[in-house]
Amino acid sequence: MAIKIYTKTGDAGTTSLIGGTKVPKSHLRIDSYGTVDELNSFIGLANDLISHVHTNNMLKEIQDRLFTVGSSLACDPDKEPMMKIPDLKESDVILLESEIDKMNEELPAMKSFILPGGHQAVSTLHVCRCVCRRAERICVLLDQQNIFVDALVIKYLNRLSDYLFVLSRYIGHQLQVAEIPWKARISG
Repeated sequence: MAIKIYTKTGDAGTTSLIGGTKVPKSHLRIDSYGTVDELNSFIGLANDLISHVHTNNMLKEIQDRLFTVGSSLACDPDKEPMMKIPDLKESDVILLESEIDKMNEELPAMKSFILPGGHQAVSTLHVCRCVCRRAERICVLLDQQNIFVDALVIKYLNRLSDYLFVLSRYIGHQLQVAEIPWKARISG
């Protein structure tokens, strides 16, 4: 028998964190993991547009880590020690840094800011980068408002946005798509 997807428990504008604590759906914590979920969806879209096996595998790994991030953000921090929530690890950040370094070895030096575009995969990776930065900003705001967020979550999202930027350049390079330099309009 199929499980019903709707529960009707959120019809009044509240939802439950992992652990059972009820919060309004407008709560910053809900916004944080909702944005991580949005990022995960866009990464899935980007992955569908890319035909590079190593990158496909990396993006699937990142999607898995984003579920870890989301579960951390969705959990009531007072109840998390009693639950089996997957952990993000420093090695997850190190993997992103390693991948960034490998891609940068193949890329030409940037001589200007670049505009998103040139290929659907490149543009979608830029959307991923922007959503990732938003998720990071929301997590920083949680921290600034003394709402617990694991510092490693913020660090991972920061590095992931860097990875997505470099990946957008790398995929464009692999596809032989020219980067679009930003040319500032000079008044005068």
